[in-house]
Amino acid sequence: MKMRTTTCVIAGGGPAGAMLALLLARAGVEVTLLEKHADFLRDFRGDTIHPSTLQVLDELGLAEEFHALTHRKAGNLAMWTDDGVVQVASFKGLKTKYPYIAFVPQWDFLNLVTAAARRYPAFRLVMEAEVVGVIRENGAVRGVRYRDGEGEHELRATLTVGADGRHSDVRRAAGLVPVERGAPMDAVWFRLPRERSDPDDTFLRLSEGHMMVAINRETYWQLAYLIPKGGFDRLKAEGIQALRASVGELLPFLAGRTGKLNGFEEVSVLQVLLNRLRRWHRPGLLLIGDAAHAMSPVFGVGINLAVQDAVATANLLTGPLLAGEVPESLLRRVQRRRMLPTVITQLAQRLVQNRLIRPALSGTVKPLRLPKNLARLPVAGAVTRRFIGFGVLPEHVRSPEAWYGPGTAALDEDRTHEPRGEDATDRPRS
Repeated sequence: MKMRTTTCVIAGGGPAGAMLALLLARAGVEVTLLEKHADFLRDFRGDTIHPSTLQVLDELGLAEEFHALTHRKAGNLAMWTDDGVVQVASFKGLKTKYPYIAFVPQWDFLNLVTAAARRYPAFRLVMEAEVVGVIRENGAVRGVRYRDGEGEHELRATLTVGADGRHSDVRRAAGLVPVERGAPMDAVWFRLPRERSDPDDTFLRLSEGHMMVAINRETYWQLAYLIPKGGFDRLKAEGIQALRASVGELLPFLAGRTGKLNGFEEVSVLQVLLNRLRRWHRPGLLLIGDAAHAMSPVFGVGINLAVQDAVATANLLTGPLLAGEVPESLLRRVQRRRMLPTVITQLAQRLVQNRLIRPALSGTVKPLRLPKNLARLPVAGAVTRRFIGFGVLPEHVRSPEAWYGPGTAALDEDRTHEPRGEDATDRPRS
C-alpha cells in the first residue's frame, strides 16, 4: 500500500470537484483530485452552463477558451405545449457579458477545467481512483483510502472534500445520510439523429401524460423522456414500439427517425433525486455539490450550483489551507453560505415538480396552464431570468492566484493520467 500526503484531497472530478481543485491549485494549495473513471465521458450529464458559471470562467481568464468549444447559446427558454409555444424566460435583460445559457457537453467543460488546473504545479489528477474509505484520527477525517489498478493506497490530507456526486462514496464512508425531498419522475435518455431542417433550440415538450426535453447536440438530439418515478419496468413492458410512437407523436419532426432507436439497450435511466444533507461537514471533511445536495433537473441548474459551492469553498478556505489548518467552524461557514441558495432552489424545483410535472405525467389532471410569454411579465419575467441565470447567491472568485514563475506546470505522478481524448465523444456512456 502506497501512502502519500497532500493539503487537500478532493474525491470526484465533476463540476464541483474540478472547479475547486483549479481554484485551490491556482492559489498555491497542494491539491489532489481523484476521479473514479478513466475519462469524463458520461453522456447523460447536464449540459447547461448558465451566466453565473460563465462569469466565474471569465474571472479565471477561461471565457475565451470555453467559447472556443463547440457550444450552442440559448438567449431564451421555451416550452412546447399542445396549445403552442410558451416563452419561459429571456436572458437578454441580464446585466452581464453573457446573457445566455451555453449548452456544451459536460465532458468538454470538465476537460477544460482540469486542463487549466494542470498549468499549476500544486495540482495532481489521479484517474481510475475509487475511494473505498476515509482515514480517521482523533475524531477527525485525515484523508482517504482509494483503489486503482495497482491496488489500495492511503492519501492523508489536512482537508478531505467529497464532491463525488449524489451516490457519494465519501459521504457513505463518513456515515452521512441526506434527507430525501422527493421527485415524481425519472428520465429515460437516448439519442436520435438531427437534420438541418430541425428546430435549432433546446426545449421542453409538455403534453397531457407526457414530457420530454430535447437537447440540440448539432448532429443528434439528446432526448430525455420523463416517466413517473419507478416507471421504467412498465415502459419496457409496453415495448420499444410504444416509446417510438410516443416520441413521434410529441415531436412529429422526429417521427420518421424513431426507428433508429433499436431497443431499450440503447437507453439510460436517470433516477431523479432531490435531497440534501442536514450537515455538510465533520472535522477535516466537507461535502459539496451533489454529494451535499442532489438537485432535480428542473431549471438545469445542477452544474451551476456545484460550481458556486466550489467558488465559495475556495474563497473561505484557501487562506487556512495555505496556513495548514482548517477548523470545523470554517467548514460550517461554507455550509451556512451555500445552504440558503440550495434550500430556495430546491423549493422552487419542488413547486414545478408538484404543479407542472406531476400533473402532466399522471395523465389524469391537466398540467398548469401558463401565459404564452412569461418572459414579458414585468416582475415574474425579471425574477425568473435572474433566478435561472444567476441563482439566489452568485459567487465571485476572491481566492488569489499564486505566481509560480515561467515554465511551470503540474508534475506527472504515478497513476496520474490525462482523461482520454475527444475521439470517443460520440459514444454513449451510462
